[in-house]
Amino acid sequence: MHLIPALKELGLLGGLNQPVKLSSAEFAEYMATSSKTSARILKSLEDEGYIERRIVPGGQEVLLSETGRQLLKKEYEDYRHIFTDIVEKNPIQLRGHIVSGLGEGHYYIGQEGYQRQFGDKLGFAPYLGTLNVHLDELSLKIREKLAESAVIPISGFTSGERTFGACHCFPVKIEGIKAAVIVPDRTHYPDELLEIISPVKLREELELKDGDEVEVTVDY
Repeated sequence: MHLIPALKELGLLGGLNQPVKLSSAEFAEYMATSSKTSARILKSLEDEGYIERRIVPGGQEVLLSETGRQLLKKEYEDYRHIFTDIVEKNPIQLRGHIVSGLGEGHYYIGQEGYQRQFGDKLGFAPYLGTLNVHLDELSLKIREKLAESAVIPISGFTSGERTFGACHCFPVKIEGIKAAVIVPDRTHYPDELLEIISPVKLREELELKDGDEVEVTVDY
């Protein structure tokens, strides 16, 4: 059974930090398998000590154990090592032009569950909004390679009655200013669009407007 992909999905659902409630049928959708197989996977994860599980009305609550966290962390470090070696030899630069977004960045970036993780993992509290960059064709191909490695994972969480999804980030710099590209794990945005967060309002700081060309340097 594919235990690491299952742990990854549970982590993306927020199971690193708090119990996640889901049924075997719901988990089967994330794993693209049958309910029977997903139930066996969860039982195997529990039997081997990778998760803690409690049966509740309507399903079960699942939380990654310390053993599960360490296994997932090792997998992450392995991929980070692979991609860090590549980047150290060949610094990655992405190019594109500034475009307007949908105006949703302020709401999502401002959620405390995200703000806390950005501060802990990126080292800064982001300005409440994103800079949107439409990549050129060559940069899009490079960006697709970066997407294969979740450089800095940001866990999903529940706030009140609403669930906010997981995402991952990779640090960048724009004209020397510290920033990060944020990539929701489930998004309606096209691949050629970068959403960038920074401790400052980049449009004002760099006097940028729609159509301006910009260079984004990946900052590993």
